[in-house]
Amino acid sequence: MLPDTGQLQSYILPLEQEGLVTRTFRRLDPDRQLAVINAILDEAAERGPTNVNIKQVAQRAGVAVGSLYQYFADRDQMLAFAVELCVRYINDLFQQYAPYLAALPLRQGLREYLVGGIEWGRDQAGLLQLFARAAYQGDPALNQRLVKPIADTLRRMVGDMLEQAVRRGEIRLGVNIDIATRLVHCLTIAVGDSQLLPYLNTYFQITEPLTPPEQLVEVMLDFILNGIGTEAA
Repeated sequence: MLPDTGQLQSYILPLEQEGLVTRTFRRLDPDRQLAVINAILDEAAERGPTNVNIKQVAQRAGVAVGSLYQYFADRDQMLAFAVELCVRYINDLFQQYAPYLAALPLRQGLREYLVGGIEWGRDQAGLLQLFARAAYQGDPALNQRLVKPIADTLRRMVGDMLEQAVRRGEIRLGVNIDIATRLVHCLTIAVGDSQLLPYLNTYFQITEPLTPPEQLVEVMLDFILNGIGTEAA
């Protein structure tokens, strides 16, 4: 969920310059920095951002409460720092894969985008819990800070795949790419999140116990390509 210790400073320094964290924190051992950041995110995921308890964060991180106040001005700044660092790292990570996915044939690119996203989400249980709280419970403290910037990146990745598919002749003439991007983005979220968050499947009813996930993905791809693709797709 977070950059390794070698990458960490490249994210912390700009946030220090923006006033979200102190120089004292930047000078900590990277392992201690990661412990504090993870403690903030875990506390926010479990309790919700408005109920983050500084004492509990300190206990999770193994530091004194007073130390946290040496790193952050207050609780809101502490949460803003951790969320912003996380968002920037995740968006950088996703954007690394965007050119690769866009260069693939559309079916293959969308398949790898969705399947890879599901696998990544399963590996990031803590972030998934925090993101789901913000996205599906409408938590206003995280909706704009966390959900929108990541969702914007994902939508742009889908748009890049569709635009490159147009250039390769995989999408029929006359398709509104902006609208198609938004619909494909929405469909991949529904399919992916119903696999990651089973309670959503109760409403979406996308799968049942006997539905192979691979079959679900292929039918979704058929649905998309039959709607906007050319015969060559």
